Amino acid sequence: MEQSQSSKTSKRPLQFRDTNQTDMSAWRKKGRTDPENSVLDHQPPNDQKDDNEQDSLEEAFRYFEEVQDRVSLKNSILQKHLTAVESVALQRGLPPEGFNVLLDVALSGKFGDAVNTRILRSLIPASVVPEDSVVSSVSWLCVSKCSGNVQLLFLKWLITVFDFIDHKEQLNALYGFFFSFLQEEKMCPFVCHLLYLLTRKENVKPFRVRRLLDLQAKMGTQPYLQALLSLYKLFCPELVTITLPRKMKAYFRDPEGPWKAAINTVRQRNQENTQVARPLFLGTAQPQSQKRKWNTQISIPASSRNKINFEEDREKKCIDLHSTNESFPVEQLQTFSQLLQNIHRLEFPSQMGSVLTNPLLLHYMNCFKDESVNLRLYYWMEQTLQQECTWCVVDNSQYEEEFKNFLETVYETECFLQEGFSSCEEFLYKSLPLWDGFCCRSQILRFVSWIPLRSSSEIKSHLYNPLAQLFFTSSLYFKCSVLESLKELLQNWLNCQVTRLDSESDSEVHSSNTTLSGLVNTIAELIHFVGWISTVALRLESNHTFLLHFILDFYETVCDMYLRYDLPLLIMPPPRVFYAVLLGMDSVNLNQLCYIMHRYRTNLVTAKENELSKKKILQFKFSNQTYQEYNKYLTAMVGCLWTSNVFQKDIHPQGIAMDDELLKKTEVPDFKNSFNIVCHPALMSYAFFYLQQAFPDNTTVDFSLIKGKEWNRYLEYLYLQGLDGLKVFIESSVKRISQASHSKSGNV
Repeated sequence: MEQSQSSKTSKRPLQFRDTNQTDMSAWRKKGRTDPENSVLDHQPPNDQKDDNEQDSLEEAFRYFEEVQDRVSLKNSILQKHLTAVESVALQRGLPPEGFNVLLDVALSGKFGDAVNTRILRSLIPASVVPEDSVVSSVSWLCVSKCSGNVQLLFLKWLITVFDFIDHKEQLNALYGFFFSFLQEEKMCPFVCHLLYLLTRKENVKPFRVRRLLDLQAKMGTQPYLQALLSLYKLFCPELVTITLPRKMKAYFRDPEGPWKAAINTVRQRNQENTQVARPLFLGTAQPQSQKRKWNTQISIPASSRNKINFEEDREKKCIDLHSTNESFPVEQLQTFSQLLQNIHRLEFPSQMGSVLTNPLLLHYMNCFKDESVNLRLYYWMEQTLQQECTWCVVDNSQYEEEFKNFLETVYETECFLQEGFSSCEEFLYKSLPLWDGFCCRSQILRFVSWIPLRSSSEIKSHLYNPLAQLFFTSSLYFKCSVLESLKELLQNWLNCQVTRLDSESDSEVHSSNTTLSGLVNTIAELIHFVGWISTVALRLESNHTFLLHFILDFYETVCDMYLRYDLPLLIMPPPRVFYAVLLGMDSVNLNQLCYIMHRYRTNLVTAKENELSKKKILQFKFSNQTYQEYNKYLTAMVGCLWTSNVFQKDIHPQGIAMDDELLKKTEVPDFKNSFNIVCHPALMSYAFFYLQQAFPDNTTVDFSLIKGKEWNRYLEYLYLQGLDGLKVFIESSVKRISQASHSKSGNV
């Protein structure tokens, strides 16, 4: 460090020049330049005003590059050039080649803090920030030419534009230099933030762990120190032995500064001015996406080496990497075979958002539970969702479509990994109370389906309560969408249960009673919640057929939890749902209810057999109340579809039992034999068409003709119409229960 200081006092830092960077004349003339470093290639010719601004910007760059002596802020020439830089930066952003000049002059101490602050605040990239410019500017910090406030502002800017830096290799080489700034108490939070973004496994050293622990002992439990220690512990758990919280509400504060809002404005304006669509690219030779921050992050960072050299020695480098312990850069990962060959030394990109669009990296995450990758992805996604949420940011409606696309990408990643992100869960919990139920509806409700398993009390307060308020006050379509999402949530939780059982031995299963009990309670709470909102929704929507379809879809999963998912839990649908379908006029819903009741019976019979045989040790047993509830529903269904005595035999407290005197007042002839599979409101149309085919000569419709052998033929006719649920229900339940009533029924 002392050698660096002596050398820096006598000469300026080395100027790095990337062969891929455009020069100022090319940028000014809108010539053909490298698309990676300029967003102005495809813009149409500007008017005279724009040409004047470009001339002023070139003149300003020359002035700042050539100025040697300290100049007062009141100097008119200085003011002129500062204004020119600020104007162009706010309008269109600065070209990549301008950062080296401006960073050099801001950190070299040629001007006072007021000028340096204005220059740093105007560093708004139009496309990318060259890594060489950043490395060159960092070298000025060695000689302490600028004040502490300017250094702090530079760190904030560096964190804000981190994902716009084209490469990261040289910057990572300065890891130790940035680490030395942890001793500065004012800069420590932002240095930790920068180190968190830069950290790789090879950066974790014992002396750095000791230094962080000393700082924590001195400064107390600070979230930014714990964030860095958590990342170190994931990379090298043997070096960090202290207990750290698994996650915190916020590791780092959002760097204060004007850049983020200005960058968004510039990106939007440049998108409106360009006539060429800019799709998202995944490669080292494709242009960076000019969309907002998350799309810049989703683009995989390019290699730090020169592209020409990269192409020349790619094959040789791959061979060398295969035979050494050197990490494998993600930029070279192109095929699945490469992933298999180098999976043990794969190096993830600094821009964690790129993982979301790279199937090969997602395969790696699926195969290896790398906590360091999960932690970095959690932090990146938490920051992005919080900062870019359309309904949480004032005047951000113009980015709604872009935010939708981002949410779609995250959801597709969750589906690929078959697990939800905890950062998405926290985002839901924070945003649901503020959500109008309309903006990004499909995307938000899809996020609901991937909420990880938590305690039922936590989910109730953060998810069920705000979701119920939206559910009751929204449209029929929204209610159906919520029910569909909750069904998928239940299925995902049940799949987690199956995966857990497959991965555990018998002894582990017996030792996880507490875990299984918590799972049962959480799933039972979800089912009861759906039953409650379904009951209320049916009253609000007058038993709408479309709504009943989605409710039955949910209970089609519930009825098979014991056999299909090996979960000792069965909960019957609420009476309001059951009787709305049983007495409804829709044959599709009635058929689905019959299938659901058949599956309930199959699961309950199997559970009872396992309980009686004692061949299988049961951790949980179904309560008698479950069997009693099923039997009451079954009696009502058989009476409604087969024996015509539903009004006399229904014993459910909320059922439809009626006195004979009341039934006589309806003036329905032979009411005791009239309500069955022939005269049911949902099946009467089938009976009508059957009579037309069976008795074509009859001019009147007489349902009493369907009896005896015609009854059996009518059943076969119903089965041919696709009523498979009705078929399995009758074959499995009705014959066993109604045998005693066969002699009393004139229909059989």
